[in-house]
Amino acid sequence: MALLEINALSISFGGIQALAGIDLTVEPEEILSVIGPNGSGKTTLFNCVSGVYHQNSGEILFQGESLVRLSPDSIAQKGIARTFQNLRLFLHMTVLDNLLLGRHIKFRKSPFHAFLRLRSEELRHREVVEEIIDFLDLQAHRQARVTDCPYGIQKRVEMGRALAMEPQLLMLDEPIAGLTSEEKEETAYRITEIRGRYKTAILLVEHDLRIASKLADRMIALDYGLKIAQGSPEEVQRTPEVIKAYLGDE
Repeated sequence: MALLEINALSISFGGIQALAGIDLTVEPEEILSVIGPNGSGKTTLFNCVSGVYHQNSGEILFQGESLVRLSPDSIAQKGIARTFQNLRLFLHMTVLDNLLLGRHIKFRKSPFHAFLRLRSEELRHREVVEEIIDFLDLQAHRQARVTDCPYGIQKRVEMGRALAMEPQLLMLDEPIAGLTSEEKEETAYRITEIRGRYKTAILLVEHDLRIASKLADRMIALDYGLKIAQGSPEEVQRTPEVIKAYLGDE
């Protein structure tokens, strides 16, 4: 059974069809890249899966259960975490505190535990975050305010906060956008390491076709809300519709 299954997903805003009849699957521990020019529907797809938008029709299944009409926090509780194209961090909080916020869905909610503030639970959450700090090489920035950190570090913090949720599906929306060439290569390496270390499937939106191809097991291409190709990265990039979408008519 696929980890994520999307069938005939469609959504429109006014008279604009943002997605039309999209089908895709993500298998456990797979990296699936979603490519397409600006305005093709990539981020809208992410917003539908994460509950930010509710589709007009179609279904989204995660581990065989429907996500339709669920709130973003309910979807996160099921094991889906994401980053955003435009960073959504608490800039005046420290790196450590931003990462700890990723643990909020894991806290037990009973008044008994809240009253006692059980130390064992707090230690468990901190252990998870400390492991992520080591993995993402954030030790030097742990007590720095996010607003004082370089952009590349901020991108790393947002990825770390999503990892702190211990997701089974990690959705990365342009994780290397705005980074230097060296930072791009480093981030690409870390994404492959995430799959190996955390056994997490990854749904990846990326404009850099070289990086997207390097990372992906499979790839799909969108254009004007339609799926125009799917297959291996090599197959998709050779598809005439994809070449036309990126380069235009001859």
